[in-house]
Amino acid sequence: QLRLVESGGGLVQPGGSLRLSCTASGFTFDWYAIGWFRQVPGKEREGVSCISWRLGTTYYADSVKGRFTISKDSAKDTVYLQMDDLRPEDTGDYYCQADGVTAVQTMCEMPGAFDSWGQGTQVTVSS
Repeated sequence: QLRLVESGGGLVQPGGSLRLSCTASGFTFDWYAIGWFRQVPGKEREGVSCISWRLGTTYYADSVKGRFTISKDSAKDTVYLQMDDLRPEDTGDYYCQADGVTAVQTMCEMPGAFDSWGQGTQVTVSS
């Protein structure tokens, strides 16, 4: 069973921080690009940040650039999304995906290419 396990969501006040985790279960990230996507109320699903496991190249959506940081931990087979200076408009369900593509911008800009999504983790930014 190939599975991606998302965790780290929760309730945080505006300006606060959260760190999301995406861990591979049943496979390895070694040859994949990994991306974080979110479903924000009233908007289409969008790519937030993507990373190439082997190359280390990264991509960020304009709306999160300078506030979010994507990183990897090879020892834990985990990709993190550090989210700082959170805003109410960041509220939504966050999902990770893994794909053989290494063009991370292409991956993040085409969420419609994925027809299967996991459980996700919910992020709520509210005072």
